[in-house]
Amino acid sequence: MNCWKMLGPYLLPIPHPLSPAPMKYALIIPDGCADEPQDSLSGKTPLQAANLPAMDAVAAAGAVGWANHTPDALPAGSDTANLSLLGYDPVAYYTGRAPLEAAAMGIDLGPDDWAVRCNLVTIEEQTMESFTAGQITSAEAAALLSTLQEKLGGERLRFYSGVGYRNLLVYRGTGLPALFSPDTRTAQPHDLTDQSVRDDYPRGPGSDLLNQLMADSEPIFAAHPVNAARRAAGKPAATNIWLWGLGSRPKLPPFAEIYGKRGAMITAVDLLRGLAVLLGWKRIDVPGATGYFDTNYAAKGRYAIEALNDADLVCVHVEATDEASHEGNAAEKIEALEQIDRHIVAPIHAALKSRGEYRLLISPDHPTPLRTKTHSHGNVPFALAGTNVSPDAATAFDELAADKSNLAFPEGWKLMRYFLG
Repeated sequence: MNCWKMLGPYLLPIPHPLSPAPMKYALIIPDGCADEPQDSLSGKTPLQAANLPAMDAVAAAGAVGWANHTPDALPAGSDTANLSLLGYDPVAYYTGRAPLEAAAMGIDLGPDDWAVRCNLVTIEEQTMESFTAGQITSAEAAALLSTLQEKLGGERLRFYSGVGYRNLLVYRGTGLPALFSPDTRTAQPHDLTDQSVRDDYPRGPGSDLLNQLMADSEPIFAAHPVNAARRAAGKPAATNIWLWGLGSRPKLPPFAEIYGKRGAMITAVDLLRGLAVLLGWKRIDVPGATGYFDTNYAAKGRYAIEALNDADLVCVHVEATDEASHEGNAAEKIEALEQIDRHIVAPIHAALKSRGEYRLLISPDHPTPLRTKTHSHGNVPFALAGTNVSPDAATAFDELAADKSNLAFPEGWKLMRYFLG
């Protein structure tokens, strides 16, 4: 049984003195926080403009470098980027975003089945006004999806409600000729904010079905009580579904077989939950974790420290920084970074140091520039500190410090092995 001690403001466990303390690892992912210099921030990036004493302390104690988790041959999405960040070559293993989220929801995909991401969106006059339908709630989404299943679903087509606007469609293809293929092309709705969608509807094998379902959802949603209530409250209506990110069942070798470590995942996003399931990690659900600005940062930090008792590697993913970029909101992005710094990085670093040998890695998955409001290919900075990590000259965690570093991983998935030593 552990005893406890105060370290600054944090109550931390003390390992039993007779038990050898194994190396502990923590990975903190501020999703999409890498960015460009902003005129509104006096030429600084959000990482440079934010007050981040804990992240800067990690940089000063260890090393800063850069990695590329978005291969040019694949979409610059959180799916490919986080697959890479967790140590898997996305070129070899990526089959699509939706199958990862299906795993999080406990949906078993057969060899002929396909999962399709099903956003609830607001489209007015063929312009993507909101890829989240105004941050529609999970309860509202569930009601809309239930009606879609009744009207459009069946034995072959099944709609599953997820978290907020993030939902799924599963196509059961057993006994039928292949409908979709890797050549089926869809567009990520968060890439289309404030833009025309006329040229971005699905194309290729199976696209006729996807386009028909998207069109058929519009009159159903127009008459739905959920949208009537949203319009009465002055909120955007969910005008229709947007289908994208489809894929077949992935085959990922367990993380423990490749890296010899037991992992645990803390996130509010089904994509990361699904990756955890497929990698054989423990999934930890945190009360108040929302995947938005109002997420419970402090609870994520506390649950991560507790998870270190059992797991070798604990990953804490925070979506709020990415959501802020999708909305073009620099102030919220800075606020999210400072909350991560205060409530997640600082206490986790203190807990790791109190346990003995450790390594801590802070890294976004991909850039999400405020200017474009969407994910992009390109390098992201990381900070790594802990046992046997030689300090370099960097004293801050930001893009500029990373650009000056010789510690680089053009194939980002190789960073995980370096992190684990």
